[in-house]
Amino acid sequence: MKIYKFGDQSKPVIMLFPGTCCHWKTNFGHVLESLQRYFYTMVVSYSGFDETENSTFISELDEVEKVEQYIKKELDGSVFAAYGCSLGGSFVSLLVSRHNVHITHAIIGSSDMDQAPKWLAKLETAIMAPLLYPFITGKESAFLRKVFEKKMSQGTDNTEYMNNLMHMIGYNGEVDLSFISKESIKNQFCTDLYTKVGEHIKADGTIIHVFYAKKMGEKYRDRYLKHFANPDICEYNLNHEELLFDADRWTEAICEACAKIPS
Repeated sequence: MKIYKFGDQSKPVIMLFPGTCCHWKTNFGHVLESLQRYFYTMVVSYSGFDETENSTFISELDEVEKVEQYIKKELDGSVFAAYGCSLGGSFVSLLVSRHNVHITHAIIGSSDMDQAPKWLAKLETAIMAPLLYPFITGKESAFLRKVFEKKMSQGTDNTEYMNNLMHMIGYNGEVDLSFISKESIKNQFCTDLYTKVGEHIKADGTIIHVFYAKKMGEKYRDRYLKHFANPDICEYNLNHEELLFDADRWTEAICEACAKIPS
C-alpha cells in the first residue's frame, strides 16, 4: 500500500479511498487540483493496485490495518476528513467502527454497502472475477467487453455516465493496469462482500456523511440508516458516484460537509 500526497501540509488532511479495482489516479486524479485549494490531500493506493510495488491485495481488513498504522505513525492517529468511493466507503466505515483512529468527517460516496455470507461472496467472485480481470487489465476479448459493459450499464441508459464510469475504472488506457493480478482482484472483490462493516456505527467527535445517489434506489438509503447511527444523508438525484465525475461540484460538496460541526 502507498499513500500519495498533494498540496499544502498546513491545511486540513483529507484521505481518499478508491473504489473496486480502481487505480488511484483514474479514480481521483481529476479532483486533485480543486481539492488542494482547501485540503492537504492524501490518496490511498491499495496493495496489488499500485504499479510501483510488487504486492498483492490480501483482504479488506489487512488493508484497513495498514491504513490505521499509517495514520497513527504519520498523522498522530487522526485525520480531518476521509472520502470513500464505492468500495472505499467500506474502508471509511471500518476505520470509524474499529475506533483505532479518529476521523472528524467520514464521507461515504454513494457506496452500495453490499454484504454477503462468505459462501455467497465466493460464488459471486467466481462469476465476476473472470470478467473483471481481463476488463480491468486490458486483456479482454471483444465478447467479454460486451458482456461486462452490459452488466455495468444495467439501471442506466446514460452513455455519458457509462463513459465516465469506465474512465474511473481505468478502461480508457490512461494508466497501464496490466500489472494487476487475478489474485488481487479476486481478494478485493470477495473480501469486500463478506467483511461486515457493522450496524449503527458512530464515534465521538465524528460526523458520518453519506452522498446518497437517489437514482440507485430507496433501498440504499435504508442500508445507510442501518449501518450508521444518525448519518448526515446528502441527497443527489444522480447515479452511483456520478457526483464524483464533476470535480468542482464534488469538491464543493466535500467542503459543505466538512463545514458542519461534530457534536
